[in-house]
Amino acid sequence: MNSYRVGQIVPSSNVTMETEIPALLRARESISEERFTFHSSRMRMKKVTREELAAMDADSDRCALELSDARVDVMGYACLVAIMSMGKGYHRTSQTRLHDVTKTNDCPTPVITSAGALVEGIQAIGAKRVAIVAPYMKPLTQMVVEYISSEGIDVLEWRALEISDNLMVAAHDTQNLPGIIAQMQHISDVDAVVLSACVQMPSLAAVSIVEAQIGKPVLSAAIATTWAMLKALNLDTRVPGGGTLLSGAY
Repeated sequence: MNSYRVGQIVPSSNVTMETEIPALLRARESISEERFTFHSSRMRMKKVTREELAAMDADSDRCALELSDARVDVMGYACLVAIMSMGKGYHRTSQTRLHDVTKTNDCPTPVITSAGALVEGIQAIGAKRVAIVAPYMKPLTQMVVEYISSEGIDVLEWRALEISDNLMVAAHDTQNLPGIIAQMQHISDVDAVVLSACVQMPSLAAVSIVEAQIGKPVLSAAIATTWAMLKALNLDTRVPGGGTLLSGAY
């Protein structure tokens, strides 16, 4: 039996990535022999604003160093909007820099970001056109849309829930999501739906419901992050309840 240490670089007010990613990987344990433990280091952030996001991102090197002390096997930067607010393509810069930090501590560790994982997950399932739900204020949501679009993915429709307090983002009722999707105008024209383009807004319980509702692939930032972590660990990507991306086919 192989055991893996999963490290997460987490905003201080984030309470979702330490629930949804473990939930997915515990579901994975029900069909596999691998076992996972979870370890986090936190960056200070309370309000989802450009200023707090930039200050938080500057603290990510410290977090990577701390997690490398624990000799984790994979490391995930668990804040999508922080990466996307730093400029187009920044997930590549961040991943390289944080990996270099782990190398200086004699623990070279694969580093993925939720931002990069979401882009790569959409591309992996072959989706060219997507609809997106995000909890952010409209200007930040527009920035996320532009970031994803810059990676060659057409965002046909998006919904900003305009919740600025990060703890209130985590408190958003997952059961509202099917209704939000039902109100969107262009679902018939998209290839896939990103049910939560935010690692703090919970969506896992609604993924299978919305996939059945619209008959199309549904993914989230947390699902994509789990998928990227499994790939970085050279494991197959089958997770019960993880939607199309975690079906094992990608």
